[in-house]
This record gives sequence, C-alpha cells and structure tokens, in this order.
Amino acid sequence: MNKQLLHIEGLVVFIASLYFYNQVGVSWWVFFLFLFVPDLSMLGYVVNNKVGSSIYNIFHSYILPILLIIFSMIIEYNLLLALSITWVAHIGMDRTLGYGLKYQTNFKDTHLQKV
Repeated sequence: MNKQLLHIEGLVVFIASLYFYNQVGVSWWVFFLFLFVPDLSMLGYVVNNKVGSSIYNIFHSYILPILLIIFSMIIEYNLLLALSITWVAHIGMDRTLGYGLKYQTNFKDTHLQKV
C-alpha cells in the first residue's frame, strides 16, 4: 500500500504541475522540449555508480526545482518558472512510473523498491 501511495503522490504532483504550467502562459512546446532534460543526469553513471547516483538524485529530488519556482516568482521571470514547473512535472512523472531516487549499488536500485 505504501508503494502505491507513492505512485499516486507522483501522479498528483504531475497533474498539479500541468495545471500550474498552464497558468504561467508559456508555450506547451517548451514543456515538451524540456520534460526529459533532467534525465541527462544519468550521464553521471558513465563515471561510476556513486557519482551517477549522486548527480541523478540531485536532479530528481524536489529541492532545487521548488527553490527555483520560489526564486522565479520573486524575480517575476515566467520562463524560469515554466522550466522549474516542468522539472517538478518530470519528477512526479518518474515517481508515477516507479522511478525513484537511486542507491549507489546499481542504477535499478531505487527508494521506491525498498518501500
């Protein structure tokens, strides 16, 4: 049940991101163009599992995009706001599909598997 709850939570975050993105008024092309950009963080695995998991987890936790959302609202920069919301949408989409934060042991070992 806990695992299902985390998947549902990810779906709610993804849907909420779509709603808020729509409110910003930036073209949906920007959303679709940047939706998978956080997955470039997987390139850290070229170095090794420790570096790869660290970089991946930085780009797949909500901390940085939420801080960027706050910052972009303070400076009133809609493009940055849209990109930050897209980043949150990506993380929510990943959690919905079962992709979680990575352990250093292997790329396929995630926090969602341990729940």
